[in-house]
Amino acid sequence: MDLQLKGNKNIIKGKLKEKYGELTDDDLMILDGEEDQIMGKLQQKLGKSKDELEKELNDWISSKTL
Repeated sequence: MDLQLKGNKNIIKGKLKEKYGELTDDDLMILDGEEDQIMGKLQQKLGKSKDELEKELNDWISSKTL
């Protein structure tokens, strides 16, 4: 499964910060990088597996109007 980050990155950053309050602006700067860097940072910060994060984020992104 691949993470599907679509739309404006600033909107996505805001939505991720809203969903995961423990993420900082510095953490979210990684969104300017590659998907594997994004997932690695989220895994490290949130203590979740890659598969768990991908499913959760894809479900969440597809249910939101970005």
